[in-house]
Amino acid sequence: MKICSGRFARTALLAVTFLGLADAPVRADGEAKLLAPSGTLRVGIYPGSPTSMVTDAAGKPHGLAYDLGGELAKRLGIGIDYVRFQRVADIVTAIHDGKVDFTVTNATPARAGEVSFSQPVLAIELGFLVPAKSPIDKVEDIDKPGVKIGVTKGSTSERTLPTKFKNATVVPAENVKAAIGMLGRGQIDLYATNKPTLFEMSDQMPGARILDGNWGLEHMAIAIPKGREDSLIMLNRFVADEQSSGALDTIQQQAGLRGAIKAKRE
Repeated sequence: MKICSGRFARTALLAVTFLGLADAPVRADGEAKLLAPSGTLRVGIYPGSPTSMVTDAAGKPHGLAYDLGGELAKRLGIGIDYVRFQRVADIVTAIHDGKVDFTVTNATPARAGEVSFSQPVLAIELGFLVPAKSPIDKVEDIDKPGVKIGVTKGSTSERTLPTKFKNATVVPAENVKAAIGMLGRGQIDLYATNKPTLFEMSDQMPGARILDGNWGLEHMAIAIPKGREDSLIMLNRFVADEQSSGALDTIQQQAGLRGAIKAKRE
């Protein structure tokens, strides 16, 4: 009886092991179909921000959305299609419409009404950039009549800053590239967005400065279309793995992402 019992136990253990191994690709395949019904992960990106996509000196693209999308597609064993937009608001709309499967963006309550979010990936300071020889030295110098604050059209900054500054004027720009031109022509006096983007802008603007302090934080998270919430358990596990393994740190370094802090785990 003891021998039979031992054989049965070993047989049962092997059966469970093989079932577990067989279940892994089935589960991954199911998760892939949930996240990317077309069979390819469509990742929404926009150029000019390390939180989305930038190009290094060798011409190789990097970025939080770009590289995390690539890591997720590899994990799921599917192809990837990077879909370019001019600004993040257009990506959120595309995800809402089911034309894009994945991006990384600020998980605001307004956007949570349009898309579903994973747990936070990281947090980013929001700040202000002023051009060379600007008389604006600190945040307290901003809220004055005649001061023009540039923001990206459709951004969180455009919705938030008018409630913070009653005397200055908020002026929307089509995208980051347009904002740099507007600063150079004096059409805006400073620009407000997340600090990683501001650092990228300042690299292209000799003498430009990022003011000390911040006016808030962005909580960056993975955004997916509504109706695919069954995949959030897997996505949250993916985020935790990227954070704990050091892969997220590597992505930030490769993208030159500055102004980020660790996200609080939920």
